[in-house]
Amino acid sequence: MTQVGYSKKVMDHFMNPRNVGVIENPDGYGKVGNPVCGDVMEIFIKVHNNIITDIKFRTFGCGSAIATSSMVTELAKGKTLDEALRLTRKDVADELDGLPPQKMHCSNLAADALHAAIKNYQQKQKLK
Repeated sequence: MTQVGYSKKVMDHFMNPRNVGVIENPDGYGKVGNPVCGDVMEIFIKVHNNIITDIKFRTFGCGSAIATSSMVTELAKGKTLDEALRLTRKDVADELDGLPPQKMHCSNLAADALHAAIKNYQQKQKLK
């Protein structure tokens, strides 16, 4: 990945992403994409007693997209659903010590994918 002002944390999460993979039969699933840059993110969650107990991601995209996906999973794991829904795009970027302006949309996708997975879980609960 070309160095365009990435922080050490962004490079660490890109080179050593956390929580990569798929959860079979997830309690919640979210998928978002950006048609402009072509990035696609999927988030899978397991929930017990209203707490995200496991979370995985699969991302097709640039280094920033992978780093933000990794970071959002670390931020959300162990949080209640309400706490995780309050995680913002800015929270993700701030935890990575910032992103170059041209890559800020990646933090949007990561937070949006998390929120989509939680909303999917909540919709499933209403149907039970």
